[in-house]
Amino acid sequence: MSADEASAEFRDFFERHHAGLSRLAYLLTGEPDAADDLAADAMVVLWHRWPEVRQVDSPLAYARGTVANLARERVRTAVRERRRIRLFWSRGSEPVHGPDVAIVVTVRAALERLPFRKRACVVLRYAFDLPEKEVAQVLGIAVGTVKSQTSKGVAELRRLLGPTAAEQLVVRSSR
Repeated sequence: MSADEASAEFRDFFERHHAGLSRLAYLLTGEPDAADDLAADAMVVLWHRWPEVRQVDSPLAYARGTVANLARERVRTAVRERRRIRLFWSRGSEPVHGPDVAIVVTVRAALERLPFRKRACVVLRYAFDLPEKEVAQVLGIAVGTVKSQTSKGVAELRRLLGPTAAEQLVVRSSR
């Protein structure tokens, strides 16, 4: 394949999937400003590895995995930075603001309370409607782990949101 053909193929991939990867980054990090940056960073990684990436079974799954890894690192970095700031200022914990009335805000707040892996499994399964096998491929974990983490994540959301609200979200997203 010539360089021009590879470039055109990547450009097509970028145009089809950048918005979805950005949405995934937003749901994983909760940071709207960082979402496009993470998706763009993932695309840079993919571009540098495009000859290999285009040969894998699912370049989109590879891209989602790249976004998930970059988001995980961003979340870890933010957590470390918050701890450093807290130690530096020696103040109590940060004030927690209650979620807005809108269900979207409530769900976002509940998702942010889930550990990263559970959040990623729930988001990929229900917000992106991916099968368990593809979620496992994206996150680089076993299908059984996806099943258990998704189940535990939904259980935590039920606890946080109440069983009726959580069931409505799962039913709506699986339609």
